[in-house]
Amino acid sequence: MKKFMAPLLGLLLAIGVMTFGVDLAFAQLIDPSDSPSNIQGATGSEGSFRTILRTIINFVLYFLGLVATIMVIYGGFLYITSQGEDTDKAKKVLMYAAIGIVIILISFALVNTLLTAADGVSTGF
Repeated sequence: MKKFMAPLLGLLLAIGVMTFGVDLAFAQLIDPSDSPSNIQGATGSEGSFRTILRTIINFVLYFLGLVATIMVIYGGFLYITSQGEDTDKAKKVLMYAAIGIVIILISFALVNTLLTAADGVSTGF
């Protein structure tokens, strides 16, 4: 089973980067003599550092949420296939995944609250 986890996680990472990272490289559109409005347009209308930072952190937290959800599914699979014998590993995986999801949700709320309050803009998450 361990043989399949590393390639599976690598595949999920590659799919995530290819899916969500398509519009991230617009540095070639920025000329040092450009006005701030051109730079803002090249970065997807993200004008402030806090907004860009919030976008990057949210992307990482969404990805971690996906990984935690996959770990819950994996823990459930281990629990079901153990047939009632030696369910300690499955219980640990489920417990750590649940703790991870709680930490991710708290981090998401905290980051968005602090960075949105600093910008003075409400996103309504």
